[in-house]
Formats: sequence, C-alpha cells, structure tokens
Amino acid sequence: MAAELRVPAGVDPDAVIGCRPVPWPHGPAQQFAAGRRAAAAALASAGSADRDVPRDPDGRPCFPRGFAGSISHTDHLAVAVVVPGAEAVGVDIEDMTVTPRMARFVLRERERRTLLPPVGVFTPRDLFAVKEAAFKAMNGAGALGEFLFWRIELSRSDDALVASYRGEPVPVWVRSEADLSFAVAIRR
Repeated sequence: MAAELRVPAGVDPDAVIGCRPVPWPHGPAQQFAAGRRAAAAALASAGSADRDVPRDPDGRPCFPRGFAGSISHTDHLAVAVVVPGAEAVGVDIEDMTVTPRMARFVLRERERRTLLPPVGVFTPRDLFAVKEAAFKAMNGAGALGEFLFWRIELSRSDDALVASYRGEPVPVWVRSEADLSFAVAIRR
C-alpha cells in the first residue's frame, strides 16, 4: 500500500509525501518510529538538509523551519506530508469504519445531509479524516487556541473541502481508496 499512496488531487504542487510501513508488532513505538522515518523521507524529497522531527512539549512533531509538515499513521502505515513555505500542514489517514453513531457525533447534520451520499460523494471515514487533518493544520498555526476537532465545520468548494473554525478557513483535499481515507490540509 505505501508505494501506491499519493497526495490527493488538487493539493499544492509543492506538497511532498513520505510513507513507511509500520513493522510488527505494530504498537505505539513502531508507529512513532515509522512516522519519523516517513517525515525524514518527505523532508529529504522537499530539499531539507535537516531531517530530524522531534516532539514539542505537548507531543506535536516539530518540523524544521521553512518546512511545514504533519504525520499520521494507522497500525500498518505511517505517512508524512511536507509543504515548504506553508504556515501549517495537517495530514490524516484512516482505515477504521466510522459507524453511523460516530458520524452523528463528529459530523453536523448539514454536513451529513450535503456531503454524504446520496447528495455528496464522501464517506463518513473521508470526512472524519478531513476534520482530523484540518484540526492539525489549524492547531499547528497555534492561533485558534484549544478546541475539539469535531467542532470544525465542513463545506464544499470546487476541488477541495473547506474546513472552518471561528471564521478561520483551511482547504482540505481527500483521497479515498477501498480501505483507506487520506486527507491533507494546508494553511498558507
């Protein structure tokens, strides 16, 4: 799967992806290490001489100055996206099933009515990933303070979704495959 994962269509052409499998036993330590290897690969492809991505005090990855990035993982795959010159980036990959109960909790009624089938084209898992990626990009900029990811509102705009919280928008692109949703949010 890692070799097939591509940045969703419409994303900034400077966006670079790194993917790494999470080795057995697929626990938190292996996921963390695979995420940092994916980040190092994305940084190398983006032209960064510094490939180290330590944690800040609240656990977020600290990408080198000038190379905004984000990391996400499932039990078996880690991905990092780096966008040189961006203010903040958020990425999320999801392979879980979003139950109808979870969808009612995470998605607003308007989002369920307009973005999910039969009117919309997105799955509940896609929209969960979109909100997570947007949260990371919004939280990475640090201007909005503490909030919960499901408070983000989604709407459709051309080739992307727009996530907003307290009037601050961020575009988010999502790519869906049979067993994975992959979302990228970029704040410029």
